[in-house]
Amino acid sequence: MPRRPALAAAFGLGLLSALALPPVHAIPVLLLAVPGLLALLGAATSWRRAAGLGLAWGFGHNLGGLYWVTEALLTDPARWWWLVPLAAPALAAAMALYAVPPALAAWSLPPGWRRLAGFAGAWTLAEMLRGVLLTGFPWNPLGGVWAFAALPVQGAAVVGVHGLSLLTLLLAGLPALPDRRRAWLAGGTAALALAAFGAWRLSGPEPPGPPVRLVLVQAGVAQAEKWREDRRAAILRRYLDLTADAAARAAAGAPPGAALVVVWPETATQFLLAQDPDARRLAAGALPSGAARALLLAGTVRVDWGADGRPARLWNSLVALDAAGEVRAVYDKSRLVPFGEYMPLGGLLPIRIAAGGMDFGAGPGPVALAAPGLPPFGALICYEVIFPGAVAPAPRPAWLVNVTNDAWFGRSAGPWQHLAAARLRAVEEGLPLARAAQTGISAVFDARGRRLAALGIGETGTLAADLPAAGAPTPFARLGQAVPAALALATLGLACLRRRGRDGPAAGSDRAAPGSRRRWREGSPPPQGETMP
Repeated sequence: MPRRPALAAAFGLGLLSALALPPVHAIPVLLLAVPGLLALLGAATSWRRAAGLGLAWGFGHNLGGLYWVTEALLTDPARWWWLVPLAAPALAAAMALYAVPPALAAWSLPPGWRRLAGFAGAWTLAEMLRGVLLTGFPWNPLGGVWAFAALPVQGAAVVGVHGLSLLTLLLAGLPALPDRRRAWLAGGTAALALAAFGAWRLSGPEPPGPPVRLVLVQAGVAQAEKWREDRRAAILRRYLDLTADAAARAAAGAPPGAALVVVWPETATQFLLAQDPDARRLAAGALPSGAARALLLAGTVRVDWGADGRPARLWNSLVALDAAGEVRAVYDKSRLVPFGEYMPLGGLLPIRIAAGGMDFGAGPGPVALAAPGLPPFGALICYEVIFPGAVAPAPRPAWLVNVTNDAWFGRSAGPWQHLAAARLRAVEEGLPLARAAQTGISAVFDARGRRLAALGIGETGTLAADLPAAGAPTPFARLGQAVPAALALATLGLACLRRRGRDGPAAGSDRAAPGSRRRWREGSPPPQGETMP
């Protein structure tokens, strides 16, 4: 295939592969997208062409998976109209660079299982590297395609989401193997084993949870109105009204002596709850007075004031307020969003999407918070929940709470992909997770990733659920990223081993020597020193 059509085909296959991601979960498209890329790589005549094919495939895959970043710009189109056609392609192009090493690994290996294993192992390592380089962006790992339900992702308790990515690519590449009958038999056996393991984990008895009743508040505040000064009081009133009604009903139906926990999403209102006693008094007043133990976990901006009365530092925080309006615990977000919460590269690029002229400060990292009457919990603000192996503090908490403002991304695929990450963290760590979002999707997952309750995108309301029990620490919770890293390295190493006596000097390629097909004709011996193509 000529160079340009090959690049176009690789881009199209990558774009097709994005349909396997949340919320579509059309996983069978990978059976075409992955073998198609491997076939294109097998026909590439140089490493440069192979790198270009990997870049094109990765660009299509990430453009289809990350198109929703444009939604954040459309909250203020008068200001950011010029960036709308550039943002998603620029981010997709940067993420596509991680597809180049796997493409080169596949190109350098012989066709068949070695090429597939080399590609899968290298892709998994690159995917893990993407989660740590330049502050990390582990969004949409391929293992997340299975997060449409609890059963397919139970393997994450052992190998993590990146281990699922490795298995996904190995299964998706089966049509590229010459002995397809044996390949499909092996793949079917692996898929059945994974399903059986998931069914076994989900069939185990569920221990009773602690006496805690959760109430998640989803106020449905559109991002375009969230920071308008004339909407300041009305938005707070909406949260207070929703809280008062739902908390009263939840307290009435809770067992005697149970704790009541109300959760508001990230930066729920414009009021600075950590520093504003009047706002705290109003927020605490929405909690039922008859509840023995009632707490409000609310996302808010926290400010450190300078001597001149101006803000000196800002934090994106979660505060725990008791029924008297006292601050009982504080968590400051540690992983900040570039261009949204801080300006990377020393502010060389004049792009600040979020309102305000100051960078947020970063907190110290995951910590186990203690509040009166509550089991210890770990707080995750916004996209902190997408980092596998980095969400559970030490000592190990009994549950996780994730507050987020997905209103930035409207009704796009972004909130669904964010929700899939939350489900995977619950399974990996063996911990229940409560997620409160401004416009959706709010949900409660148990320690095995089962969704117990949810409020969809665009819904305004509340949901109540009992806090599930924590599970025992999973193998992944104990060993972390070492497990998928070891599996990926072993897969890549196995693919690179040469078998002396069976692999000739040209075993690393299914490409004939340049010009050999033109010079040799069937029925005549090949020229001296040239092997038959």
